[in-house]
Amino acid sequence: MSAVSHQKPPLSVLTRPVPVPSSGTARHARPVGLYDSWWTVGGAALAIGAGWLAAVWLSVHVQADASLHSVALFVHLAALVLGFGAVLVADYYGLLWLTGRMSLADAMGGANRLHLPIWAGLAGLVASGVFLHPNTSSLPTRVKLVMVLMLSLNGLQAGLLNRRAAGRRPGEEPGRGFLVWATGTALVSQICWWGAVIIGFRNSQR
Repeated sequence: MSAVSHQKPPLSVLTRPVPVPSSGTARHARPVGLYDSWWTVGGAALAIGAGWLAAVWLSVHVQADASLHSVALFVHLAALVLGFGAVLVADYYGLLWLTGRMSLADAMGGANRLHLPIWAGLAGLVASGVFLHPNTSSLPTRVKLVMVLMLSLNGLQAGLLNRRAAGRRPGEEPGRGFLVWATGTALVSQICWWGAVIIGFRNSQR
């Protein structure tokens, strides 16, 4: 037998190269999330602002009869209880963390689970408010409407805050900037919620 017959086949004949996914495929494997960056949050803020303007316009031009007004008022109050109640619980978790009675991870975890009822409450307030025909020529009513918009925008950036907290290493102490951010978020939330409740109560007495 010749020496040629004892030669092993080339490696390329025995093995087939495994295709390696391109960087583009890996990059698009995960969809873009709402809280990936300030750009995505900014886009969501524009959408919320447009929805807020549409709701205000509809509240001026839609006339609801007595029965629909009563249903809308009930939904409005129920949404207030749901959203504001969830906010108070979330801020209570933050207070427990600030006083050293709860870890940051537990406080943020509890607050994250309250995002759904908070957003549901806000959506219910806006949707039902369309049929309550608010007096947009009144300054207090305008302030209340702006507060509702601020609550929505504040909730968006609060999601970034929670994501920043979730990315911290276990046992890592939060910096001063994080504390200022968290405190400012809670203050804006409380001021706007309480302000909207007080203005709504005063308007209902007229």
